[in-house]
Amino acid sequence: MSAPPVPHALDRFFRIGERGSTVGREVRGGIATFFTMAYILVLNPIILGGAEDGFGNRLPEAQLVTVTALVAAVMTVLMGLTANLPLALAAGLGINALVAYQIAPTMSWPDAMGLVVLSGVVVCLLVVTGVREAIMHAVPQQLKQAISVGIGLFIAFVGFVDAGFATRVPGETGSVPVQLGDDGTLSGWPVLVFCLGVLLTVALLVRGVNGAILIGIVVMTAVAVVIDGIAGLPPGAWGLTAPSVPDDLVALPDFGLVGAFSLFGAVEQVGVLTVVLLVFTLFLTDFFDTMGTAVGVSSEAGLLDEEGRVPRLGRLLFVDGLAAVAGGAASASSNTSYIESAAGVGEGARTGLANLVTGALFALALFLAPLATIVPAQAAAPALIAVGFLLMAQVRYIDWTRFDIAVPAFLTIAVMPFTYSITNGIGAGFIAYAVLRTVLGRAREVPRLLWAVAGLFVVYFAIDPVEQFLGVR
Repeated sequence: MSAPPVPHALDRFFRIGERGSTVGREVRGGIATFFTMAYILVLNPIILGGAEDGFGNRLPEAQLVTVTALVAAVMTVLMGLTANLPLALAAGLGINALVAYQIAPTMSWPDAMGLVVLSGVVVCLLVVTGVREAIMHAVPQQLKQAISVGIGLFIAFVGFVDAGFATRVPGETGSVPVQLGDDGTLSGWPVLVFCLGVLLTVALLVRGVNGAILIGIVVMTAVAVVIDGIAGLPPGAWGLTAPSVPDDLVALPDFGLVGAFSLFGAVEQVGVLTVVLLVFTLFLTDFFDTMGTAVGVSSEAGLLDEEGRVPRLGRLLFVDGLAAVAGGAASASSNTSYIESAAGVGEGARTGLANLVTGALFALALFLAPLATIVPAQAAAPALIAVGFLLMAQVRYIDWTRFDIAVPAFLTIAVMPFTYSITNGIGAGFIAYAVLRTVLGRAREVPRLLWAVAGLFVVYFAIDPVEQFLGVR
């Protein structure tokens, strides 16, 4: 009787046969994952490039495309090689909105990206020291879900504003803060492109089409190019980015943003307390989102053990922390694990080999930066609406019959879009949760870490009277 054949090196390293997969399935899965998350190559530059820092500076979109693709390629491959999971990484939606609209306007871009690096270092240290379990148990699961829902509403609001669907009302004090279109009505070709884009994107999502968000962006960009060419709209009609085809569709990558960060520069701009709160907010948003994504994708792939644990979780979390460090260091914002990896799992991916395929495609995208510069906000904003909906869907997991949970969750969700601040929403939710637990005589059930963070947020909200009391001003 002959001995069974020795598995080849690829199969041995990735345990392809052991997990019931094949090389062909891994390749197909890697391609599917890339095309379902490739929209980030367009969306991340638009989110980051569309915001100004505290000094009125903007990040160049072409350079943002380069660093978005670069970090996604490197970290996705690293996740595949170390954790052996079909879990791709790229710039995190929600996190990049926090950086663009909440953090950067109070300091310089290098300072803001330095905070992203610090948040990644915190994740890595907590993984190494084993403190991650304590952090996991400190914040109630339904409050974590409320944070995701609030970010979803915030992102959707940003999309409506960027597209010109909703605008600030000019004029006298006392009027409503926002309105439909420029004058209470919708008018103009750009807004029509946005409305059609929303309908197209959600229709594709309902049909379960892989890559629905990316398809919506591409199709509506093509429509915008045609409309702009025929109608001859003035330069400012589309906002910052006009849909005109560049002379060259392929170009060498521009790495000018790599290394453009300041680790502690934010301390001089906003103070130590605000820096601590912002780093914690970045860490919290990234850390718990990663946990949910890892469990969801691993479960769909049938990789959880009998106790429901994710394989090689420590390596996964460490790579995710490194992705935040790399994203900040390259000015691409924090990179994190993508739930879109489930598309690759649906195509049969079960190992990190799929990540090598996804990473290679992101590397190829390094040379396609000019394509992203023709996408107007009206063609990209429907993706923000779609992502907002997907994040909002987690609202169904919140128990609205328990007021001690529902009220903090509601405040978390509502305060984010209504104050245009993700940080404010998280702070309101934490404080309300601690207070209501105390009112019910269950203060001891609130973890000490959550008490400490809630206390920091009290100081954060009352920073002006605190500074006056301490004689800082």
